[in-house]
Amino acid sequence: MLDYAAFPQQRQARIRQLLQENGRVVCAELASQMKVSEHTIRRDLQELSNSGVCKKVYGGAVLQLPEAGNFHSRKGKNSSEKDKIAQQCAALVKPDTCIFIDAGTTNLAIARALPADIRITAVTNSPEIAVELMTRSHSEVILLGGQIHQATGGCVGSGAVAQIQEMLFDQVFIGGCAMDPDVGLTGFDFADCEFKKAVLKQSNQTIVALTADKLPAVARYVVARTQALDVIIVEAKISDALRSVLKEHHVTVITA
Repeated sequence: MLDYAAFPQQRQARIRQLLQENGRVVCAELASQMKVSEHTIRRDLQELSNSGVCKKVYGGAVLQLPEAGNFHSRKGKNSSEKDKIAQQCAALVKPDTCIFIDAGTTNLAIARALPADIRITAVTNSPEIAVELMTRSHSEVILLGGQIHQATGGCVGSGAVAQIQEMLFDQVFIGGCAMDPDVGLTGFDFADCEFKKAVLKQSNQTIVALTADKLPAVARYVVARTQALDVIIVEAKISDALRSVLKEHHVTVITA
């Protein structure tokens, strides 16, 4: 058995591996497994945090995801998973309601999954999602204006925020780069995250659709704490422990 106390590089490599596999680690558990002190583990986590591998949280650390590139580079990634999640999201939309669909590739899949004959008012900040929604001939489509953000493919500036503040939604389908029960929904771009916050203030129900690789993990800026979310729709392969923690925060978990 490897003596982790004598080989700090191997110890940190093992912590990296556990973060990749589980999304988070707990100091006390690592100390017990590796037969070192919790102080030693906290020092390791600090070094890994400094190098951008994780973010320290109370009692441990959470995997920090790398930025995933712009909207068009992400469109083909995890497409089958996104389609399954999108079907579950579309099933939640009720006729004759007003919804907001955030920019993002998973949310584009949601727009595509909506029934052709659905009658709703759909608001979006994404031109590509708006074009897709226009094929639903019984629905009203409102596209927010402003400069298009390259990373998300949506408008997120002050003009879009001002428009949002004059609207009220039955449901919002909000995007995010990462999600952790203790930290909440997070993203990489400050302006995009601030826009999302403005959207959430106008909604009766907040729904987040995520592929399993985004949970549990963190990005850079907090969009919303977990208790502010109503429904999370995610791939079925998330752990039972993670599902249980989300339910403790009174979040409805739907798996695809």
